[in-house]
Parts: sequence; structure tokens; C-alpha cells
Amino acid sequence: MSALSVRQVRFRYLALYGLRWLPSGLLMTVMILLMQERGLSLSQIGLVATAQGLVVLALELPTGGFADALGRKPVLLVAWVVALASLALMAVADSFWMFFLVWALQGVYRALDSGPLESWYVDATLAADPDAEYERGLGWAGTVIGVAIGAGALLGGGLVALGPVGPVSALTLPVLVAVVFQAVSIVALLLLMTEQRPASGPAALRASVVEAPRMVGQAVGLLRRNRVLLALVSVELFWGFGMVTFESLLPVRLSEVVGDADRAAALLGPAGTAAWLANAAGAALTPFLLRRLGAAPAAALMRVLQGVTVVGMGLFAGPIGVLIAYLACYAVHGASNPLHMGLLHRQVDGPYRTSVLSLNSMMAQPAGALGAVVLTALADATSVGVAMLVGAVMLAVAAPLYLPAWRAGRVAARSGPARSGPPESGVSESGVAEAEAARSGVGPVLPTGPAGSPAGPAPVAAPASASAAGAGGPSA
Repeated sequence: MSALSVRQVRFRYLALYGLRWLPSGLLMTVMILLMQERGLSLSQIGLVATAQGLVVLALELPTGGFADALGRKPVLLVAWVVALASLALMAVADSFWMFFLVWALQGVYRALDSGPLESWYVDATLAADPDAEYERGLGWAGTVIGVAIGAGALLGGGLVALGPVGPVSALTLPVLVAVVFQAVSIVALLLLMTEQRPASGPAALRASVVEAPRMVGQAVGLLRRNRVLLALVSVELFWGFGMVTFESLLPVRLSEVVGDADRAAALLGPAGTAAWLANAAGAALTPFLLRRLGAAPAAALMRVLQGVTVVGMGLFAGPIGVLIAYLACYAVHGASNPLHMGLLHRQVDGPYRTSVLSLNSMMAQPAGALGAVVLTALADATSVGVAMLVGAVMLAVAAPLYLPAWRAGRVAARSGPARSGPPESGVSESGVAEAEAARSGVGPVLPTGPAGSPAGPAPVAAPASASAAGAGGPSA
């Protein structure tokens, strides 16, 4: 890794990051509508989505520890191959159980994909220059994800507008194109990602399987020792639940106000492009928010504002109002992701970085699965608008969980530079807020640029989000 310069590492990270999210943009406008076209009700769609959450819950931490022990590239390669298989199956799925398998494969992919690319970028950057500010690349990732998903959404909407091609329905076309782009991303991964792996070969594979539980145990131990990290990871519970509103329910809401599913899907193409450009603009505002408010207060404010935008999507009566609220929601989302991930990354050192990111993501996935079941069932029983209001409340009530980081930052600003914790802990005693406050007084500065993920975040086959990333990025 150290053979690459900081600039080269950042370029490769952003190129791979963009390719990773491009298929998500293609599927963002059609996923829910495609399952409806093939006979699934909203309640059934919510149930099949739980397959992803359950698989992620079971595999998230073991795969994070596995990546830390064996190496990020081999784990990420397997993840993207599984994603390709799930997309190919999605193109032909025509029953509840086939879609359940699609989402289960997405769960395997999401668990493997959660963290290795971002951890590789941070560790490779520090290997090239220990004093480098890796937040620059994390900030630029917000712009890249906005452009990639926006371009994918525009292309997906255009493919739907073209209509069916022979036996292939209009809503299936974006899925087939997503398969092609996913294959391209696998080739790019093999060419662009280089790392000094801890070990290689069959013996290393066996050793990493044995080592992974210890890595997981160390990462979980960080939560017991660091209440700032515990609070940050807990944000994902509310974020994962609430993101169902603008990822899964928005296409249904727009179809409801427009009165036609195909027309709604066609509108969501350019609207999705605009939304992810708004996401990129939101990420570009991060330095301003940090200067004026600080990392933790700004992150808390974004949670409340996102809840307000979802209320707008649920209450506005016409498509223009719904789409304006949708754009505002993604602008807030773009600003939130770098804030949250910057706070999170400075809680942990390299050996446990992927495991901690997996902890963060693990909270979002089962919460998202629960949200998918509860909110889609509520939408069936009442209305999509009511379900969106409930999701909006869940997004907003996460704001107080940033208080520990804010308080820690104020203490560090008064007491001076933070003392590092013991090497075996993998975390500083005061974490991100103190470390950044000691340096700048405002928290980690994420220069304009672009999460993780997301959202969340978000598996390739899911609608738009982030988790990186979860709170770290779009989950799609």
C-alpha cells in the first residue's frame, strides 16, 4: 500500500467507490415497482427485505473481522461477485421466494462489502503519509456517490422510458444494465486495489478464520469502553429504520400521487439524478457546517432536518411537492454522511477499523429490515403518508445520540490535546471529537469534495442507501 501516493490512493478509492454505487442508481427507480409488477404486495416486499437484514445481522461482524485478519481485497472481491449473482437472479425472479433469495444474497454481499473499501482507503492513505488528512477523500466520496447514483438513476429512468424491448419489460431493462456495470466493477477492483495483506494462501485463510472472532471481540469491546462510539453506532438503529421512507416508500408514494407506476418510474429517473446531485451539494456543505456548528451538533441537526423533509414527502399532495421534499431529503443526507463517518473513524485504529464499521452497519441492517416490515405493513393498513410520518419521527429522535461526542469535544477543547489510549484498545480515550477539537476546535474537517454508506450506504440491489453505507452512507 505504501508504494502508492496519497493522491493515487484517493483516486483509486473514488473510482472504485463510484463503480460500486452506479448499479444502485440504476435500480433505485425500479426495485420496488419491479417487485410489484411481478406480483408482490407491499407487505410481501417488506417481508422479502427482511432476508437481507437477518443475513447481515448474522454475518456482519464475522466478515468484518475476517477482512481485518485476511485482507480487504479478497473479501471485497467475494462480496462483489455475490452482488453480481444476486442481480442476475433478480432479472428473472418472479415469485416471493425467488425475491427472498435475491435479498438473502444481498445480505451476504452487504455483510462482506461493509467496510473493506473504506478501511483500505484510510489505512493506505496513512501508510503513504501518516499525517495525511483522509477526511478529504471521505468528503469527496459524497460527491462521487451523488454523481454515480444520479447518473445511474438518469440512465435507469431513460431505459424505463424507452419501454419494453422484446420480451424484456421496461422495469427489467435497468436490472440487466446493472449486471453489466457490476461485472465492470469487479474487473476494476482486481486492477486498482493493491494492499499488503496480512498473509496469503490456504494457511492464511485458515488462520484468518481463527483470528476473526478475536478481532470481532476486540471491536465489540470498544463499545463497552467508549460511550461516544456506542452512541454513534446506536444512531444507526433509528437511521436504518427511517431510511425505508425515502428509499422504499418514495416510489410508491410518487406512484400514488401520479396515478401510474410506469410514469412514476420515468419521473424518478431525472428526479433521482437531481436528488443525488443534491446529495453531493450537501456533502460539499460539510466544511461550512463544521466551522459554524462543529461535527456533533451539525450531525444532530441533520437528523432533525431529515425527519422534516420526510414529513413533507408524506403530506404534500402533488408530485412537485413530493419531489421537492425528496431533493431536500437527499441534500441533508449528503451532509450527514461525512459528519457521522468522520466522527466514527477517529474512534478506532487500523487493526479493528473494518470490524467497527461492520458494527456500525450491523445496527442499520436489522433496523432497516424491521422498518421495511413495519412501515410497509402500516402503509397497507393505513396509507403510505402515515407510514412516512412514523419513519420521519424515527429519523429525528436519533439526534440526542450525538450529545456524548459533543460533550467530549467541549471537554477536549478546554483541556488540550487528547492522550491516546493503550495500543491494544484500538481507540483513543477521547475519540474523534477530542482529537479534532484539540487540533482545530471544531471537529474533523471534511473538505469539499464526497460515505460510506451509504446510507448507507446500501446493497447494490436495494433502492438508493447508503450505509454506506447506514449512517455512513446510502444503504443501497
